[in-house]
Amino acid sequence: MTHSFSGETIGYNLIYKKRKTMGIYIDCYGNIEVRVPKDTSAESVEKMIEAKWNWIVKTSSEMKERTKGFREKTYEHGENFLYLGKTYPIRILPDEAAERDFVVLREEVLHVHVREHEDEKIRQALKRFYYQQCKSLVEGRIRTYQSHFKTKPKGIKISDNKANWGTCDSKYQMTFNWKLAMAPMEVIDYVVVHEMCHMVHLNHERSFWRLVGKIMPDYEERQKWLAMSSWKMVV
Repeated sequence: MTHSFSGETIGYNLIYKKRKTMGIYIDCYGNIEVRVPKDTSAESVEKMIEAKWNWIVKTSSEMKERTKGFREKTYEHGENFLYLGKTYPIRILPDEAAERDFVVLREEVLHVHVREHEDEKIRQALKRFYYQQCKSLVEGRIRTYQSHFKTKPKGIKISDNKANWGTCDSKYQMTFNWKLAMAPMEVIDYVVVHEMCHMVHLNHERSFWRLVGKIMPDYEERQKWLAMSSWKMVV
């Protein structure tokens, strides 16, 4: 979809969902997504976009500017990858006799043990490492913050969902994006608290954000890290 206003034109994805409110979301690459209730009229969508026009244009431009320096990862010695907010180089260790491919962080280096020195094998080994670390980290942080809640999560999954850092459904089943393992611990804490608060409030209304702020007064700063740096979280 496109819309022109004030002499400029923007492109956006319009998504109709089962929800009560309209919202505009801009990802780390500057892509614009408009999410609205299923029965929303085109006129209402356009009015909302125009009401937030300056913010949309400014934020989308800023995000695109930040990612100009992005380049595809290589899978050779010395390439850097994020883990817990810090950059580590990788070292490839081919071992045809190994039972499986795996990654170990040792002496400030991510040692990648693979049976075959192939880019995709290395990439998959790194991805499994992040999956495993994310699950362990999230489970630990949930235990840390459990004292703030009467209800406990019914289950925890790690996924490749590109649309969300975390989700919590009405049955308290929680899902977290494996890339969270690349973020600083305080950012992981924010996403965990955010989803745990959904056990109390399933929506994003004021009562939800009040609860998040009560547990984590500086949550907006942690949100900002994801908005500014998530484009770097790639394998």
